[in-house]
Amino acid sequence: MSKKLILGIVLLATIIILGVNFGQYLTLENAKAQQVLLNNYIESNFLLAAAIYFIVYVMITAFSIPGAAVVTLLGAALFGFWASLVLVSFASTIGATLAFLSSRFLLRDWVQSKFGDKLATINQGVEKDGAFYLFSLRLIPVFPFFLINLLMGLTPISISRYYLTSQLGMLPGTAVYLNAGTQLAEIDSLSGIVSPSVLLSFALLGLFPILAKWAMAKFRSGPVAE
Repeated sequence: MSKKLILGIVLLATIIILGVNFGQYLTLENAKAQQVLLNNYIESNFLLAAAIYFIVYVMITAFSIPGAAVVTLLGAALFGFWASLVLVSFASTIGATLAFLSSRFLLRDWVQSKFGDKLATINQGVEKDGAFYLFSLRLIPVFPFFLINLLMGLTPISISRYYLTSQLGMLPGTAVYLNAGTQLAEIDSLSGIVSPSVLLSFALLGLFPILAKWAMAKFRSGPVAE
């Protein structure tokens, strides 16, 4: 049994254990209860509390533990909009990049060796325009981020491009959730935070770079006027 396979099994087992043991606590109701308990502590230990929150958020994202949306809302309620925007934006991107690297280290060589010929066109497309597609996926909250992290780790996209694109692409959605989280006590359901109009706006914003690039390519390859 290869070392990568063993590491993959250990990582998968860790994710399952963490998800089962801690996912049940990452609920909207529990977040509201924790807000009351933590407010006084944070007022006296802001930097330490922010550091703990940051590390926990990185781990939740890296291990794909369900409940990141609830932790995002709680962060806004505890630290305020602007402080939580910095914490969540960087923590979520670092966690996503760690998940991306795990996928690349454990699975990419095997996938490329088995399906390299069939994936050649996709690999070329990702090398050329991968940032555009990743940006679009990040902007539309309906796509599970853990799946994006896993799949992008199998592609040739560079780590720096993945990180920067994820940082920018996730920022608008993060801001929407954090803005809602400042009124955590009034939230009854996660489903109403991102309205259809907001989803449509994100989708159009995400598709704009790809459509603009496609239009420019068509324009440049058009017939030359005589």
